[in-house]
Amino acid sequence: MEVRNIELRHLDFDRKMLHIVQGKGRKDRYVLLSEHLIRGLKTFIKVENPVQYLFNGNQNRNVEEIDQPDSGTPDFDSRYSQRGVQWVIKTIAKKAGITKEVHTHTLRHSFATHLLEDGVSIIMVQKLLGHERIESTMEYLHVCQLSDQQPHSPLDTVFALCRKNGNPN
Repeated sequence: MEVRNIELRHLDFDRKMLHIVQGKGRKDRYVLLSEHLIRGLKTFIKVENPVQYLFNGNQNRNVEEIDQPDSGTPDFDSRYSQRGVQWVIKTIAKKAGITKEVHTHTLRHSFATHLLEDGVSIIMVQKLLGHERIESTMEYLHVCQLSDQQPHSPLDTVFALCRKNGNPN
């Protein structure tokens, strides 16, 4: 689950990119960050003050204890657990009024589908998703309604619609 492995150093807000290290297929790649997501991440970082990983699963541990294995403190993984990530996604989906079952892969599928519908080339979507085989990416075409628009982050489209409908966030 790639979101568990995001480190602060992987975020490039100036280029609007996130470096995924050893992601799908054990390959590195870059993914787009929307303006709205960048604002949210900057706020999150300011409030939560993460040290290494963007999302820490155990907020009660001191980073100095982690770095000193001879302190008698057992090694542990400070990242969110897979179950924790799934819980967050299900909780947010419920708050958003989404009644169907939502999983982490649902987000990847939606991201790919929206990019293809917005006219992003299937080769670019393949690279963004980290698919080795184009056939894996082509599976997303069956649900797409394709257009000729310029590529951009699908989140910008979602938030533009929210603003249009009177929700400023």
